[in-house]
Amino acid sequence: MFVQITKEELIKETSKKAWFQTNNIVFTIIFLYPLFSIVDYIYTQDIWIQLVIVRIITCLIIYGLHSYIQYKKYDYRVLLHVAMLLLSVTSALLCNIVAVQSLNIYYSLFATLVLFFNLQVFWEPVNSIIQFLISLLLLAIFFNMQREYNLDVVINNGGQLFFIISAISCLIPNTRYKVMQREVRSLILIEKSNEQLKQQNTAINEKNNLIDMQYEQLRKLDGQKNSFINIAGHDLKNLIGSIVMSNNMIKEEDYRLSNDQKEFVGYITESADKMQYMLNKLMDVKEIESAEMTFNMEIFDINVEVMHVFKGLYETAQMKNIHLVDNVLKLPLNVKLDRVFTGQVFQNLLSNAIKFSQTNNTIKVITSLQRQHFVFEIIDEGIAIGQGELDMMFNKLKTLNDTSGVTESRLGLGLSIAKLMTQEMGGELSYRSDDNGNYFRVEFYVIN
Repeated sequence: MFVQITKEELIKETSKKAWFQTNNIVFTIIFLYPLFSIVDYIYTQDIWIQLVIVRIITCLIIYGLHSYIQYKKYDYRVLLHVAMLLLSVTSALLCNIVAVQSLNIYYSLFATLVLFFNLQVFWEPVNSIIQFLISLLLLAIFFNMQREYNLDVVINNGGQLFFIISAISCLIPNTRYKVMQREVRSLILIEKSNEQLKQQNTAINEKNNLIDMQYEQLRKLDGQKNSFINIAGHDLKNLIGSIVMSNNMIKEEDYRLSNDQKEFVGYITESADKMQYMLNKLMDVKEIESAEMTFNMEIFDINVEVMHVFKGLYETAQMKNIHLVDNVLKLPLNVKLDRVFTGQVFQNLLSNAIKFSQTNNTIKVITSLQRQHFVFEIIDEGIAIGQGELDMMFNKLKTLNDTSGVTESRLGLGLSIAKLMTQEMGGELSYRSDDNGNYFRVEFYVIN
């Protein structure tokens, strides 16, 4: 989190701090300056009443200037300069009209005023130097006007002390000004940082509320999904039951069927069994909502399963004038997988390859043994589907358009399910689409 301070912000906050210090100085002078009359009463009894009046008038003038300058929103330095000038005039005058034996006292009071002012003031040090020079000038003017004693007497009776204290005190505002500027900058940084944190906290709370709303929506959608699956599953069970019943009735009169018809009846029986198996898995709510689905692992010859899929889709390919080439390895290769889902992986890949291939095209189905792994490959050397399209079909369940120009709309669920099932059973599925055509590859570990 990076916080920036503009020049205007720094000037504004610095002015607030300066006015705070200025108010302290002004009101301290207003309340304490008249008390100096106690010293007047002790050391200048003949004119102490006049001095009290002068001190009170000075305080009233300073108070009036304070109110006026604040009302007009003038620079605080104007008030400080005027206030210090008035104090310097009265103090310098007193230092030149009192008796010699009282000079030390009044020069000390004058030096105390200058020191107090420089200890409290918040301005650039050059202003204090100007005020110091003005005070020296006033002392010199009043000294020449009075001339009751020579300069040596002044120096030896407090003049030297006043000069040293006033000169040294002019160094204080420099350090004080820098320190207070750093404090102002730090306060601004803290305030702006707190404001940013509040904004971030508000944004986080809003996002949390949005997440809670989305979670509630997802929870409702999940409930709707389960309800839909239960309803659809119930209806599908009835449909599959009808297929199985009708197929069994046909098998009871198989003596009337030709060999080809008996083979088709066998395909229907096998497909119905697989559909019932997959539907039962789908209807198991615990497995649907769990992170992993339980598979019925068994040892079987995977090349035989590939041939079942190949023969089942051969007629479909012929209807589209697509030539399927059988390069399935005749060597038995045993694997320990879920037979139904393994077959479904091959079924989904090959059926999609046929569906999106062009008419009069050739598709090769190849199996092999490579480094103790069974490898299933589909090679389509026709027009490329496109790597981006395949990525969407395998990963984002997007609609794929046939490259031949005939639009075939689907959700891409088959390929996505094939990839998921392959990974869940410990296999690996890869694909590519380039100038050489379309290529799909599945690998499973062989146990012998």
